[in-house]
Amino acid sequence: QLQLVESGGGLVQPEGSLRLSCVVSGGSLDDHAIGWFRQAPGKEREAVSCISSTGRNTYYLNSVRGRFTISRDKDKNTVYLQMDSVRRQDTGIYYCAADSVGAISATGCYDYPYWGQGTQVTVSS
Repeated sequence: QLQLVESGGGLVQPEGSLRLSCVVSGGSLDDHAIGWFRQAPGKEREAVSCISSTGRNTYYLNSVRGRFTISRDKDKNTVYLQMDSVRRQDTGIYYCAADSVGAISATGCYDYPYWGQGTQVTVSS
């Protein structure tokens, strides 16, 4: 059973940076696509970014493309989300999730069965 633990959330000012981490246990990044999702108050959860098990393919939500970067460290079994030039609209609970397969879709990150507990990101001055 995969387990995912997020960390790195907090309070950040607009235009600031934050790096989220997702440590995966019970499985290998070589076998699972990993994604970052977020849910803002009163809104539905949305996929922010995901990375394939090879690390060669990535997806980004349009509103974060060019500002956020997903990456992974196989030795640490950890996936990161570097958030730069953050905006108030980026506020929400950020979740890390794993798929049961390694490939990702070009149009998004769908139906991930394994989830972490989430970490709060608040963008405010």
